[in-house]
Amino acid sequence: MKKNTRVFSLSSLSFAVAMALGGATISSNANAEDESKANRDANIEKIAVVGTRSAPRSIGDSPVPVDIIGADEIQKSGNTDMLEILKGTVPSLNVHSNPISDAASLVRPMNLRGLSADSTLILLNGKRRHRSSVITLLGGGINDGAQGPDISVIPSIALKQVEVLRDGAAAQYGSDAIAGVVNFQLKDNSDGGSIEVKHGEYYEGDGTSTQVAGNIGMPLTENGFVNLSFQLKDADATSRSVQRPDAAAFAAAGLDVENPAQVWGSPEISDDLTIFANLGLDLDEHSKAYMFGNYSKRDARGGFYYRNPNNRPGVYGGIVREINGQAMYRPGADQEALQKLWDAAPETVLVGSLDGKDGQLGCPVVPIVNGIPDSAALSSLEAANCFAFNQIIPGGFTPNFGGHIEDTSLTAGTSGEFQMDWLKGISYDFSGSFGQNDSKYFIYNTVNASLGSDTPRDFSPGQAINTEWTFNADFVKMADWGMMDDVAIAFGYEWHKETYEVIAGDEASFIVGPLFDQGFSIGSNGFPGYKPSSAGEYTRKNSALYAQFSMPFTESFLMDVAGRYEDYETFGSTFNYKVAAHWDLTDTFALRGSINTGFRAPTVGQANFTNVQTELSSGVLVDSALLPPTNPISQVLGGKALSPEESFSYTLGGVFNVGDFFLTVDYYNIQVEDRIGQSNKIELTDAQKQLLKNDGVPNVDGLSKVSFFTNDFDTTTQGIDIVASYSTSLLSGDANFALSYNWNDTNVDKYSDITGEFKVARLEKDLPNNRATFTWGQSWEDWNMFTRVNYFGEYQGVHVDYDATVKTGSAAYTVDMEVNYDINDSFNIAVGAQNLFDQEAERLDFFDNTNIPNNNWGGQYYETSPFGFNGGYWYVKGAYRF
Repeated sequence: MKKNTRVFSLSSLSFAVAMALGGATISSNANAEDESKANRDANIEKIAVVGTRSAPRSIGDSPVPVDIIGADEIQKSGNTDMLEILKGTVPSLNVHSNPISDAASLVRPMNLRGLSADSTLILLNGKRRHRSSVITLLGGGINDGAQGPDISVIPSIALKQVEVLRDGAAAQYGSDAIAGVVNFQLKDNSDGGSIEVKHGEYYEGDGTSTQVAGNIGMPLTENGFVNLSFQLKDADATSRSVQRPDAAAFAAAGLDVENPAQVWGSPEISDDLTIFANLGLDLDEHSKAYMFGNYSKRDARGGFYYRNPNNRPGVYGGIVREINGQAMYRPGADQEALQKLWDAAPETVLVGSLDGKDGQLGCPVVPIVNGIPDSAALSSLEAANCFAFNQIIPGGFTPNFGGHIEDTSLTAGTSGEFQMDWLKGISYDFSGSFGQNDSKYFIYNTVNASLGSDTPRDFSPGQAINTEWTFNADFVKMADWGMMDDVAIAFGYEWHKETYEVIAGDEASFIVGPLFDQGFSIGSNGFPGYKPSSAGEYTRKNSALYAQFSMPFTESFLMDVAGRYEDYETFGSTFNYKVAAHWDLTDTFALRGSINTGFRAPTVGQANFTNVQTELSSGVLVDSALLPPTNPISQVLGGKALSPEESFSYTLGGVFNVGDFFLTVDYYNIQVEDRIGQSNKIELTDAQKQLLKNDGVPNVDGLSKVSFFTNDFDTTTQGIDIVASYSTSLLSGDANFALSYNWNDTNVDKYSDITGEFKVARLEKDLPNNRATFTWGQSWEDWNMFTRVNYFGEYQGVHVDYDATVKTGSAAYTVDMEVNYDINDSFNIAVGAQNLFDQEAERLDFFDNTNIPNNNWGGQYYETSPFGFNGGYWYVKGAYRF
């Protein structure tokens, strides 16, 4: 007979990690008669609670690899960005700083094990986190079209620990857990607290940031807690630019041009406020209630591409023909349309008048003199009832893109153990969650060219809102199946509703102005507003049933088996399974491994989103429309309704533990079929345009290129994770050492021209194949020192998403360090630096091997640098704990 059996509720992290994540054995409490149970309980507590740097991050009894990042390590990282904290701790996790990337500058994506941002499931206190409303349209290849949660809203001061599961978990949690799972556990103290102030800036003297954060725990009656956290921060923009050659020439000719005209750097973040609350209350000795959630908001503003006044068709026109050896300039002209006129009648210029009354009236052509339009000819335009933007913005312009982002969530539930006779021994957890992310976009210092001189310069091009509702009913039963210990049986039901809403922009951001017929473009240049026809609300529901069995066959062998059936109202049902095992071969060495299938459902936003974006294509700025895959234009080009990505993965590893030394080595292999991504920008032929017109599709003539989301390629990702830690006495103090290494390789197995070779190269080569971190934590009575050395292997350097600028970036090391002094039991101060020795990112060559200048756009560094392009950053901080 088993005595003193303890059942862990689903709301506890011991169960969230151990069962729902396939983490460890659920076993009885320790007693004098069963020492093995005590050992396993200790390991469960390490998974659930222990997360300091002195403890192993990958727990030895787990069938799958789990990294534990404790609050102390999070605080000593010195960074204010949760994504950067994780990147510095988990080598298989990468984050790119995208300098010019539409909405990706507002919500940056992360990549675990080389897969897209939405291939990693994000949890908060073990519950599914809602997605961001931002779809990453310019995601640097690997994240093109990704729509993952906004992790940056989670403040480090609110966290008890972070668990990173490096294994698929779709059989437990459903969609998105192909690469792994990251679970953020909020603090649950009922007393004490802290307040921190941190200030720093980059060695270059920009990017100055200030952060104030606080946390307080309070009792909720005698049987509960309220834990509240806040964070307020601001960060100035950075610039790692040089003046563009064309802008420098305009400035030398006497035009008013900003220096630099185009900024490559991090965006400005202001009024970044986030508030988190975590509450728990014991209702009686068998049940409790809990609630947690957040409200967050911030404003962000970053740079865009410079608009050259001589070659920006649709705004300024361009050099369209040489007459008697003299380059001529046509204000507002569409170069393609004018070229057709020249080809049809080389000696005649047929251009429309800009008063829109007579298509045969002509406007003066303007000669280009010393690189700029002739001022006398420009002055004659007004007398001829003509208009050119050179009259009001002669030196060109650079739009700024920004947004106001609000993120809200609330989860409430109750958990405990049934007391009715027929349900006795079954633990339950009922919960409901609401999450919403709202992004309202702004674009500044631009024009709606078709409005001519009446155009505003600032626009609000629209708003996107992603809303999710989730209901969970989870149960656990401990059953005696005649094994070494009870079998933990977990089962449950989940209902999920996701809504993506697009709200139209202000009228000036999309309206067709009176100069459209003369070749001037419509909409706010750089990010045209969402039209009312593109606005709408799109909803999808899905529900799931799951079961998992954790079976301790012997004292040394544990096996987990899980299955999940999920039904979506849009594309049907899917079933996924997982088998994981842990086998202790000796007291110091164990084998572990898993086999699982997974899936990632296309998001509602990906299936319904419409947008027009400006980007570089073969070195030229073009406007490209992103359309739903079921749009008639997309279907002509090969688009079709999206289906889920499907994966098969397996891991095999070993665990070695002797005294204070701990080592895990894990090999993984992840095969993903029908991956979802944004297609190439495909140019419509005249025949395709005519076919679409015949079918009644509107606005076809205004499109130059089209892209859409598609299931177009398969990949195989494999790699090795090594995690080691060691604790000892050193230098009259305590020392903790940790080494983490990741080798990751992605191969695109199948693709079509819709994806294209350049994107394939980005998927395979942009991220470094080798990454490692070595951490040394040293503590004395009042002093603490934290040092981390980061290694980044070779990677593919890409600039402006243009294949003529590609090169191999060199491997590099960066060093992070912090020194902390405890003034007394309540106050401490710290100084530190990230990238202490100012390791520079890979510099752009002035010319590549085809003699094409690849810094024509003012950048100094390749954007794909895995450690960013801003250089060293110093900071000071002070903390008061009570």
